[in-house]
Parts: sequence; C-alpha cells; structure tokens
Amino acid sequence: MRIRSTILLASFLLAAACSGANEGSETAASGETARAGGPVAGCTSRAYEEIGGPFELTMHTGERVTQEDFMGKPSLVYFGFTYCPDVCPGTLVAINNAYSRLPEDMERPQTLLISVDPERDTPEALADYVQSNAFPDGLVGLTGAPEEIEAVANEFSAAFSRVETPESVAEYTMDHTSLIYVMGPDWKLKTFFSETITNPDEMATCLETTFG
Repeated sequence: MRIRSTILLASFLLAAACSGANEGSETAASGETARAGGPVAGCTSRAYEEIGGPFELTMHTGERVTQEDFMGKPSLVYFGFTYCPDVCPGTLVAINNAYSRLPEDMERPQTLLISVDPERDTPEALADYVQSNAFPDGLVGLTGAPEEIEAVANEFSAAFSRVETPESVAEYTMDHTSLIYVMGPDWKLKTFFSETITNPDEMATCLETTFG
C-alpha cells in the first residue's frame, strides 16, 4: 500500500504543475488520485506519510538550516521562484489572506518558500522578495545548491524543470508543482492545498480544523 499511495500522490502532484495546473487538477479530481485523498476529499484526509523529509538549505538570511529548525509549530511549504510572474505571488497572497481569517488567538503557521531556481534565487534575492507586504509575515525564503533543491523536492514528490524562453528578457522560466504542503509541528504532512483549494476562507477553515 505504501508504494501504491506514493505512486498515486506523485501522479496528482505532477498533474498540478505550474503550467496547465487547472487542467491537471480537474483530471485528478475525477480520477483515482482523488479517491486516495485528493482535493475533493476532506481536509484532514489529505495526509501522506511519504511526503516531507530531512533537508539542509540556506535561508534568505544566509543561515544554513534544516527541517529541525522549523519543527515545533505548523508550517506551510511552497515550491516556487522569485521570477514567477503570477502563480507564485498569487499563492503567497492567498496564504496571507487565509491567515487573516484565522481566529485572533490562533498562532499563524510559519511559511516557507523553497526556490526551484537557485541560479537566480540567491539569499539576497530571496531576502528582497520575502519583504513584500502582500505576503505572510515572517515568510522564509530557502535556496541551495541544485542538488540540494532536487533532494528536498524529491522528499515532497515535487516536480520542476527549466523551460527556455529565449524571446523573453528572463531567458528562461521554471515549470513546477504548485501545491501548498501543510506540515505539522512534527514535520509530518497533515494536508495540502492545490490551486483548486486556494480560497482563503476554505484554507482558513482547514487550518483551524487541523491546528486550532
């Protein structure tokens, strides 16, 4: 069952990649993955023990950190990059809006942005990016060597790839899985949000149900 659930989840995560995420999500919602705990299932049923694992990366402050530095409170983990034109900033804004809907006495989760574009996303670039007032307070940017990014992406069954765009100023973009992973204080996956579940009200309700 462990191998089967891993394959099903990986299929859904790949379907939710940055380009064409809506089409992939609709397929997942009507297929076998959804029955295994996909976006149409209950909030607390989207937990997979295979997702999330050890990592060592560089924070936007330049400090080297591991998953242990983020244990002890809930975390929302998102794979993205600073040159992402709309999906990544839109997702971070949705998270911030969800936090604003949580009860005032409920501690907000910590939010981690793991870059899939370490070539451009230096700690300095991330430090500037995470300061946006539209993003969650205390947003942490994480980057590292390419092999470190690949390793942590594998731990989350997250896919990413470089797409050349020679006609643009940026010269390339990154296609990537666009999911929000909700990790518990023990660094175990509790649930996840896809692009079909980024309504701030629904996210806030789920977070309150899970951690409130």
